[in-house]
Amino acid sequence: MTRLDPQARSLLQAMQAAGLPPPFTLPVAEARRARRRQLVAGPPRVEMVQVEDDRVPGPLGGIPVRWYRPRSEGELPVTVYFHGGGWTVDDLDTHDHLCRRLASRSQAVVFSVAYRRGPEHPYPAAVEDAYAATVWVAAAGRARGVDPARLAVAGDSAGGNLATVVTLLCRDRRGPAVRFQALAYPVTDHWLAGRASYQQYAEGYTLTREFMKWAFENYLPDGFDRADPYLFPLRAVDLSGLPAALIVTAEFDPLRDEGRAYAERLRGRGGRRGPPPRRPDARLPAPGGDRRPRPRRGRSLR
Repeated sequence: MTRLDPQARSLLQAMQAAGLPPPFTLPVAEARRARRRQLVAGPPRVEMVQVEDDRVPGPLGGIPVRWYRPRSEGELPVTVYFHGGGWTVDDLDTHDHLCRRLASRSQAVVFSVAYRRGPEHPYPAAVEDAYAATVWVAAAGRARGVDPARLAVAGDSAGGNLATVVTLLCRDRRGPAVRFQALAYPVTDHWLAGRASYQQYAEGYTLTREFMKWAFENYLPDGFDRADPYLFPLRAVDLSGLPAALIVTAEFDPLRDEGRAYAERLRGRGGRRGPPPRRPDARLPAPGGDRRPRPRRGRSLR
């Protein structure tokens, strides 16, 4: 651990000293409660002009969302944010501090989305919620004081997966024009894809291979397609026509290599020449049932 950033080393030591059971060893409901106890923090918080809980139309009813507005004057850019947690745990409250900091530092409205989670709602429920929320912001956001022409998506880990999948769907369905995507250690491929970082950093850090195995078991429907780009965006045949991207990976992280591979694909725009394909009829499979990153000197983990 000599290459670890000192703050990262301190975090690991505190986690080890606490002796908390890993989420994947607990029933899902208890895992969610444990994550909330660990991550939901009290004051002091970054102050916002307005923080408002709301619901927006979704495929199966209202989707809970939370608005963060850093200042009152003018139409502000808007970032639709999708929290991480392996599509299973975490929620609006676990990422409240992160969204406040993101809104404050970017001076953009942050629109945080509580998409449906597995295992109660396997793929494609989360994807459809993420896309529906993004479409709603683009259509109705001006009435809430945001500029839909300056629309970005962002997310961490599983939320980074959802963010970039939303850009694929916006392209394929002729949806809103997303200007930018910010992805923190995104999930872009299956955990059994054989990437070296999954072996090298399988355990001992904040994210483990066993957690990702558990997360995929909760998220993936029976008979899923390993080539489905809305599940595994790194497998997309064509990545052209997508917005500019910032991808942040962590050195000591099973997801490191697929994040880097996705960045390389995006840098080369991944394939076909000419205009990107437009598929307004792009379909997802039927449901199977109902930290903000910052650059540092030194290496980091997740």
